[in-house]
Amino acid sequence: MLSDRFGRTIDYLRVSVTDRCDLRCTYCLPKGFKGFEEPANWLTFDEIERVIAAFARLGVHRYRLTGGEPLLRRNLPALARKLTALPGVEDLSLTTNATQLASQAAALTDAGVSRINVSLDSLQRDRVHAISGSDCLDKVLSGLKAASGAGFRSVKVNMVPMEGVNDDEIEAMVAFCIEHGFILRLIEAMPMGQTGQNTRGVDLNALLPRLRERFDLHPSSRELGGGPARYWERADGKFTLGLITPMSQHFCPTCNRVRLSVDGTLYMCLGQEASYELRPLLRGGASDAELEAAIRAAIELKPERHEFVESPGKVVRFMSMTGG
Repeated sequence: MLSDRFGRTIDYLRVSVTDRCDLRCTYCLPKGFKGFEEPANWLTFDEIERVIAAFARLGVHRYRLTGGEPLLRRNLPALARKLTALPGVEDLSLTTNATQLASQAAALTDAGVSRINVSLDSLQRDRVHAISGSDCLDKVLSGLKAASGAGFRSVKVNMVPMEGVNDDEIEAMVAFCIEHGFILRLIEAMPMGQTGQNTRGVDLNALLPRLRERFDLHPSSRELGGGPARYWERADGKFTLGLITPMSQHFCPTCNRVRLSVDGTLYMCLGQEASYELRPLLRGGASDAELEAAIRAAIELKPERHEFVESPGKVVRFMSMTGG
């Protein structure tokens, strides 16, 4: 197994296939942003496959395709099919804004993508437009409908509650997810880049008692993915709520993941700058053994914890640059 210097097992790799996105969510990318990576520097599908094969040989079995918006990368189901065929790849999932999902959901499940997360911060058209910079609610809802019928093992809705923006919609989003059989995950906004640092998030731990009482939620013991969410569910099993709390209750001691950006840079932590470039090795003729050694060396750089609370202005890169 792959482990870091603090004894944490690393068994989860998030893979960005593009840093481009068709939306400009207020907590992620600023309007008019054009500082995207040049396509010539994107890892090819063959290069991504080679990196994941190396991670799988080192014991990493869980993978997620991210972006930017991953469905903007042409022929993504073809990549998914290549990856799910690799020995050691036990779980492949996807995070998307769902604007392109209606036409691709079936192909993704056919390719072996088992679970899907959809970002949706409001059910009100004007708010979605204000948050995302696009009048895209109908597209997202169509994508969710397609996902429901495509055979994914789970469909999760990711919502970032923000003070004075959409925090009055949490109960409505719970009701929506109950109606459609979706898992709801609430995520605290993180101070990444200027957009994230200007976002006023919600303390989800302070909110939890109200939600538990309102919806009769109890701690869940089910395994619902390899990420940091803590889950609660109704006794009848008809609704599950997850909380991701990097600000109010960080989960660094159990962090099991690293991120591969579209240009082949491994980032060891969202809240630190530790990174390792794999693209020069991939394009410089490195052997599989050298690639695996580089991955082990990169994992040694993983810090003990982020400093979002202590140093909220520390990370200047946007979330899309790191990879979801």
